[in-house]
Amino acid sequence: MPISNITVFMPSVLTLIGIPGLESVQCWIGIPFCAIYFIAMIGNSMLLIIIKSERSLHEPMYIFVGMLEVTDIALATTIMPKMLGIFWFHVPEIYFDSCLLQMWLIHSFQCIESGILLAMALDRYVAICYPLRHGTIFTHQLITQIGAVVTLRAAILVAPCLVLIKCRFQFYHTTIISHSYCEHMAIVKLAAENVRVNKIYGLFVALAVAGFDLTFITLSYIQIFITVFRLPQKKARWKAFNTCIAHICVFLQFYLLAFFSFFTHRFGAHVPPYIHILFSSLYLLVPPFLNPLVYGAKTKQIHIHVVKMLCS
Repeated sequence: MPISNITVFMPSVLTLIGIPGLESVQCWIGIPFCAIYFIAMIGNSMLLIIIKSERSLHEPMYIFVGMLEVTDIALATTIMPKMLGIFWFHVPEIYFDSCLLQMWLIHSFQCIESGILLAMALDRYVAICYPLRHGTIFTHQLITQIGAVVTLRAAILVAPCLVLIKCRFQFYHTTIISHSYCEHMAIVKLAAENVRVNKIYGLFVALAVAGFDLTFITLSYIQIFITVFRLPQKKARWKAFNTCIAHICVFLQFYLLAFFSFFTHRFGAHVPPYIHILFSSLYLLVPPFLNPLVYGAKTKQIHIHVVKMLCS
């Protein structure tokens, strides 16, 4: 029988091989990955405790930071236990439905994080361009509604990816996924059937979310910069701009890593697979690792309480 005709019908178990080409050193690669995850959990948990316990931080900007930390913890925890199981304990098998669930959670949390970054940009826009109206616009009720809309948007947009795989595909070329976690295109490429619809919808979700959020984030910061540079006093300009530095740093590292991972996956035919897998994994782990460091260092109010907590 020709190899191309060998297919698997509705597999119940898939195999994640980790980082293709680096299987022999994955046990060592797991050490820095575990350290990044451990530091991310400590940093994000510390910020959450500070934001929740300090009443002075119960403001829209810090509440959005808290939402971002929760998302970072959830995203990193979705992939790291299984990844370390592959690297250290040689347990590559994962149930097909569990793989789809992991895929849905990963991409949902990515969409949620993008939505929170948009909400933070709009918050800074109103706070700097319309400071007298900020308190009446960004109420706790509106923040709750924003959180609910961002979460529902992610869940609803990503859910069809899961349904299309589950309902459209019955035959698969192989059950081996050349990845360290269950990613949408990595699963779609296993199918022995027409995958055009899945590819188009996956691309639509990525471009719709990133395009919408990036457009309004960019417009918000353009308006912020125009307003800041019109302020008469240099000290006032620096004070206003300083409230945005942390957000800009987080926004840039999130989207730069996202675009690099996206374009190497779609168009990087000559990029070695292990480079793509490493950067895809780091793209999910670096933001949870860096975000608490950025906000702890660049946001004065949070920095003060972090120092107090460490000293006590």
